[in-house]
Amino acid sequence: MDMPQLPTLDYEYTDREVTDTFAGYNHKLKIGAGEFYDTENLTSAYYPLLAERKKRGLVKQLTAPGGLLGKEELAYVDNGTLWYNGEPTALTGLTAGEKQLVSMGAYICVFPDKKYYNTADAGDHGSMEAYYTSTGTVKYTMCRTDGTEYAKPTVSAAAPEQPENAALWIDTSQEKHVLKQWSSATQEWVSVPTVYTRVQFISGGELPGLFSVYDGVEISGAGVEDVNGTKVIYALGGSETALDYIVVTGLLEAAYEQTTGAVSIKRTVPQMDYICESQNRLWGCYYGNDGEQSLNEIYCCALGDFKNWRQYMGLSTDSWTASVGSDGPWTGAVNYLGYPTFFKEDRIHRVSISAYGAHQINETACRGVQKGSGKSLVVVNETLLYKSRSDICAYQGGFPSGISDALGEELYSDAVAGAIRDRYYISMKDSKREPQLFVYDMGKRLWMREDSLGVDSFARVGDELYAISGKLLYAMQGTVGEPEPFVSWRAETGILYYQYPDKKYISRFNIRAQMEEGAEMDVYIQYDSSGVWERKGRIKLKGTNTVTVPIRPRRCDHMRIRLEGKGMFRLFSVAKIISFGSDM
Repeated sequence: MDMPQLPTLDYEYTDREVTDTFAGYNHKLKIGAGEFYDTENLTSAYYPLLAERKKRGLVKQLTAPGGLLGKEELAYVDNGTLWYNGEPTALTGLTAGEKQLVSMGAYICVFPDKKYYNTADAGDHGSMEAYYTSTGTVKYTMCRTDGTEYAKPTVSAAAPEQPENAALWIDTSQEKHVLKQWSSATQEWVSVPTVYTRVQFISGGELPGLFSVYDGVEISGAGVEDVNGTKVIYALGGSETALDYIVVTGLLEAAYEQTTGAVSIKRTVPQMDYICESQNRLWGCYYGNDGEQSLNEIYCCALGDFKNWRQYMGLSTDSWTASVGSDGPWTGAVNYLGYPTFFKEDRIHRVSISAYGAHQINETACRGVQKGSGKSLVVVNETLLYKSRSDICAYQGGFPSGISDALGEELYSDAVAGAIRDRYYISMKDSKREPQLFVYDMGKRLWMREDSLGVDSFARVGDELYAISGKLLYAMQGTVGEPEPFVSWRAETGILYYQYPDKKYISRFNIRAQMEEGAEMDVYIQYDSSGVWERKGRIKLKGTNTVTVPIRPRRCDHMRIRLEGKGMFRLFSVAKIISFGSDM
């Protein structure tokens, strides 16, 4: 007897896709497995695991911050005073507003105030510039370079007859008068190549206190016209009981006393947009009108002397100025691999420093630094990173390359950056002018979004990265200061499709994570881009442990998963359980 035939049910079987390598932030519509469309307060430090960032330390609340610099200790400006190693210095009275603090040896140079402070000698501080205006009689005499006076010369168009050895004659036969000296050995008048004038003042020791030998100065108002102009001080001296004097180049036919008018002596530092230090010089750039003319220039101070920007002695150690032909304002400056490197939005100008003083500017037309993002210039592992108008660039001396594709189509601006070890911290404003803090791991080439901390300045000291946000000074690694009570974190996946080809679908997620006592984690799912997040469960452990969380989604076209919580968190894996077949 034949047995009746019963319907056959297809066997339902499952497969598993496990993601155990997490590749950070990727804010695009289609992203890879292990990437996250959005993150908050997560770090790549434990890669391939996903983990919360370190607790930050609140170091201090400031009054009116205006700049940050990392040296052996931390330096910053607050309420018009320079602070160093946690203590106020004697450099006070700084103007309000943002400062550029530049390190040169033991010195901290403060711009635009043009002030300096020696961290190795607290008594050495003051202004880079100096000004003096004479009062009373000013005396002029012809002299040697050390200030000793010459014997009285003969002034005539014809040479003196029967002169003695070393006799002096000022030859007036030509439009430009020349000092000559008789040589008995050669029986001829020899031109003295450089003639000096000693200028004496009644200043009670003020003049020697303001200036130094080899200062480049601007002199005006002198009764001897040849003394006026840009000069170098070759000697100076005096005291409260003797006349003060300086020695500068200039031909004087006879001793002269000036009893009317005032002589002005100035040692000035040019106005500059951005400044950096390279090879024991300060380098700066300026684009605009200085009140007399339109300028588009790059400058450097004399070798080892940040006070002198007009020292021209014909030496390789002189100050230097060069005009630049590219249009547009400067947007940043940095010392990169020993080269002063200046940026515009569409140009990179790199200065090749010459041992002979013949410095040269090399120009590259490419993506430069975005206007307002000059503080984004940071060197990480010998690569210069910065914010351009379109993206974040990596520069190694040739052409820059973009590294921020993972940040998506959002346009950012006003970038400020810092670095600690392999990680590049960059705070930028989005299109809504809201700040966003991102971290790029240079070694792993991964991005993470931390939070909405708006940073005004970064500076690294040792193994700590400091940041000023508003009026708060933070230690981003938490090695100093009062730590946060906990870190709230979040990770949101990209779009996950519920239905697979061949009747396959996601029946369950298994999330494996480690948490410590007091930590919390909530799991949410959003279906079909509805904008509504449905909580699927909460985990709160009594002790450090590893847990596996099963999540069963409902039928849909697509979904996103969001994990959020606070406290210690290590994500080991996310497994998708995929079912096949049907009941019939």
